[in-house]
Amino acid sequence: MLAKLPMIGLAAGFAAALAAPAALAAHYEIAMVHNGSTGAKAFEPAFIQARVGDTVTFVPVDKGFNAEIIPGMLPLGARGFRGGMNEPVTITLTQEGVWGVKSMPYYGMGMVAVIQVGSPVNLDEAMSIPQPARAQARLEPIFAQVLQNYEAN
Repeated sequence: MLAKLPMIGLAAGFAAALAAPAALAAHYEIAMVHNGSTGAKAFEPAFIQARVGDTVTFVPVDKGFNAEIIPGMLPLGARGFRGGMNEPVTITLTQEGVWGVKSMPYYGMGMVAVIQVGSPVNLDEAMSIPQPARAQARLEPIFAQVLQNYEAN
């Protein structure tokens, strides 16, 4: 019986080490609101930096919103998503890169957000996606921030 104790301790330590990355994962919430810091129809915040394994929940604080990926603004190998109207949606960030998000009803009014996961490996592709004028106007300062952060590291 006593001879098995070191093995049990080793197994417990191994299990704890495997669970550690999940315990270190962060969770972010992005509110979907009628009036935000960038104007009408906005994600708050409109930009976050995260790591692979982190989760993000889009919360409809006000009615009339959904959250979904902007086609072409998703890292290679990542799965897109489309949340239901007036329903929260939680995603797990599985790949490094830039994740572009829109609320379809207000995309033309500029309701967009960007999640940078680790290194922005697909930034050039994300920046080349044609956007409605108001969405582009909100994305430009976010892309500038991503570039600034990337160059600083």
